[in-house]
Amino acid sequence: MTATSFRVLGPVEVWRDGRLLAPSSPRHRAVLAALLVDPGRTVPVDLLVDRVWSGQPPTAVSATLQSIVSRLRRELEPDVTHGRWTLLVTREPGYRLDVAPGDVDAVRFVQLLRAARDLATRDDVEGARTAVTEGLALWRGPAYADVSATFAVEEAERLEQLRLAARELAAELDLRRGRHAEIVDDVRELLRAEPLREGLRASLMLALYRSGRQAEALEVYDEGRRLLADGLGVDPGRPLQAL
Repeated sequence: MTATSFRVLGPVEVWRDGRLLAPSSPRHRAVLAALLVDPGRTVPVDLLVDRVWSGQPPTAVSATLQSIVSRLRRELEPDVTHGRWTLLVTREPGYRLDVAPGDVDAVRFVQLLRAARDLATRDDVEGARTAVTEGLALWRGPAYADVSATFAVEEAERLEQLRLAARELAAELDLRRGRHAEIVDDVRELLRAEPLREGLRASLMLALYRSGRQAEALEVYDEGRRLLADGLGVDPGRPLQAL
């Protein structure tokens, strides 16, 4: 049975039976990416056009889209004859990428993050850490890295926030596993990029305190207090104050 997987956590890629099938042009990648936002569901033509051309479609856009879809089909299923396509199919009122959601790395990542959170609430720390590690390993770089359309930028931002949440969860789980000193540098690096995330700041404070570095932990809190006061005019949340 032919196995096809789709990757958007980095440059957009298609793998079929262990072989990379690269879309032939930026516009082909954009159409494929626009379909991968909704794997297994029909994307209406109007929505597809809006995603790919960001509200500024070319003249004769329907014919252009049909041509791109035709080329994509041949790229995705190079061995198919007589037009018996099974992956990219026409379904009124548009097109559908007929794949299981789990065959798309972004969907698989979200599934693993959800599973990790569920396991963490049930105190299965090792199981949760395994799930979040597997999810983070799917990332090869910024999501939709080679697609510049507005929809891809917005989707990439959404996924990046989930990636940060996964890394934050990983730090929390490592604290519960007693790996305090080992995570200090990684959490500090994350906090430099996202200085207002109080969950990260709490993890760094705990990691430092439990490593015998109480003065540094208090400095991390004070830095966060100043940033919140100067940038947002608010105090740290109750959990961070209590910590």
